[in-house]
Amino acid sequence: MSKRQLGQFVLLRPRFPKASYSPRRSFTAGANRSNSSRWISRATIAAASLSSLLYIMTCQKPVKFDARSLAELDERTKREKGVDENSPMRLRMEQFIREQQKAIVFELEKLDGKSFREDTWTREKGGGGVSCVLQEGNVFEKAGVNISVVYGTLPKPAISKMRVHHKNLAEADEVDFYALGLSMVLHPHNPMAPTVHLNYRYFETMRPDGTSQAWWFGGGSDLTPSYLFDEDAVHFHKTLKEACDKHNKDYYPRFKKWCDQYFSNVHRGESRGVGGIFFDDLDETVADADNTFAFIQDCLKSFLPSYMPIIQKRKDMPFTAKEKEWQQVRRGRYVEFNLVHDRGTAFGLNVPGSRVESILMSLPLTASWRYMYEPEPRSREQRLVEVLKNPKEWV
Repeated sequence: MSKRQLGQFVLLRPRFPKASYSPRRSFTAGANRSNSSRWISRATIAAASLSSLLYIMTCQKPVKFDARSLAELDERTKREKGVDENSPMRLRMEQFIREQQKAIVFELEKLDGKSFREDTWTREKGGGGVSCVLQEGNVFEKAGVNISVVYGTLPKPAISKMRVHHKNLAEADEVDFYALGLSMVLHPHNPMAPTVHLNYRYFETMRPDGTSQAWWFGGGSDLTPSYLFDEDAVHFHKTLKEACDKHNKDYYPRFKKWCDQYFSNVHRGESRGVGGIFFDDLDETVADADNTFAFIQDCLKSFLPSYMPIIQKRKDMPFTAKEKEWQQVRRGRYVEFNLVHDRGTAFGLNVPGSRVESILMSLPLTASWRYMYEPEPRSREQRLVEVLKNPKEWV
């Protein structure tokens, strides 16, 4: 019962004057009839009051939660009750990626020898995040491991777009939503060491009363080398395949193909890198929320085993100025994809009140664009381009 409804009930409740004399039992027939009439009258008034209350409760519009009030409710729930397996999925996913952010940053700091800068920020309409960024480290020229939590409202055009993949999303002029993601990009100094990208996310739309209406997960991880070492690509893909196979043998081939198609610089006719896995819109048509969440957990936990052995092998390899120049050209291609084709970047930049610095964290510290630059025939650079134009099956 809302405070307003309770107040209306109090106003309707019958009030009886206090007796100015000490109550005295009477055994006369007349007194009994008088007492009976009094209590019948009171019961009638109480029944009328209850009927009025029921009318208010059934005819009054239900309480509507906007994005801000839902954000406040979630914060209070986390503070007072904590998060467990019975909590809303959005809170369980948030708790998990916060734990993983700390674990990944800890391992990267051990490797690099320098600490990440940590910025905690909030959004006026609900949500916020933690941005952990390392620039000009010993191993990484730039590295970012960011969490973003957004409570907001989708306008009608955005709802229409999403209904293409989510028919259970109600048609409306606007819908409140919750979006959560862990995004990571690592750009090493050494051109022999590959750039790596990771993103795992959860999206949910809400009914007016604050309950979940539609939900889906997305994510993946992919490798972008400047110089290709086949064994690195094999190891990276094998680790991801093992995580996928725990849940569904069809996941890896399906999501590997999706990755090759998504991370494509269409205007260049080549992939951004040697791939990995990518998926989006995993909802109840694929698996229930708990099983999909378990899949997300295994994939995200596979990141450190998939990448750390590679960076440890390549970070101290010798390289020439010409090889560094090629790395800068490949980074230019990386920037092109992120700013021209990436849906996540476009979504983030178009959300009112978004933190632009965190969204553009994925861009390298340095890159270059050389006019009509072509690698030499039969060179290592040329072999990479051939693989990017014709994605391989690594496992």
